[in-house]
Amino acid sequence: MPAIVSQAVAAGGGSTDILAAANNPVLWACAAGVFAVIILQSVIYMKAARKAAPAAGMTPSELKVSFRSGAVAAIGPSLAVVMVAIALLAVFGTPAVLSRIGLIGSAAYDAGSASIAAKTSGAELGGPTYTQNIFAIAFFAMSIGGAMWMLSTLILTPLMKRGGTKLAKVNPAAMSIVPGAALLGAFMALGAAEVPKSSIHVLALGTSAAVMGVCIFLGKRPKLSWLREWGLGFAIVAALAVAFMAHTAGAPAA
Repeated sequence: MPAIVSQAVAAGGGSTDILAAANNPVLWACAAGVFAVIILQSVIYMKAARKAAPAAGMTPSELKVSFRSGAVAAIGPSLAVVMVAIALLAVFGTPAVLSRIGLIGSAAYDAGSASIAAKTSGAELGGPTYTQNIFAIAFFAMSIGGAMWMLSTLILTPLMKRGGTKLAKVNPAAMSIVPGAALLGAFMALGAAEVPKSSIHVLALGTSAAVMGVCIFLGKRPKLSWLREWGLGFAIVAALAVAFMAHTAGAPAA
């Protein structure tokens, strides 16, 4: 994609009309191709999950619940990405935002790498010095970073799989503990990083933890088992609402 953008703006790369280059039809075609690949991957993974479910002791109903839980759990985190994407549409254009931040990238990483790339070129994202050439450089920085993520996954996943297989032979119980511990540690690290920022962050973190705990507790009842699927979504919405009300009420931001 960056090469296409560079070729497209070669004749007038000094122009500040970013959207003229960012909405190039070729970029739209590339973004559509990315969507197509991700949809195809999702279909392949879902078919593989259905095929492997009997061996894992999962019934078709349990598999449907797991798919539904994953879809619901993705709503909350996706809202943050959507808000960031909307804010960056004027800076990167729709195709770039869809293909990078909207699908296969990290909003924080992509925006940060683009900003660094622009500053090293003596420009500022969205500023008067943000030309089509700078857009091409920033887009290249975002894309090359994402490519390295995918390359690392391609190389490291088979290595980690072999390591997991060996560990399962030595201690089968460890393979049931390690993934859960890693997930718990990741969420705790993310949560702990928010605590020093402000009292509103602490309030949001505590609210989300309390709501999630209530949903898990009530979800143990047969008639309320659906709460386990929707728990994460409820926790995120509740935390956002409490944080908004706290900010509106004038709670200290630091």
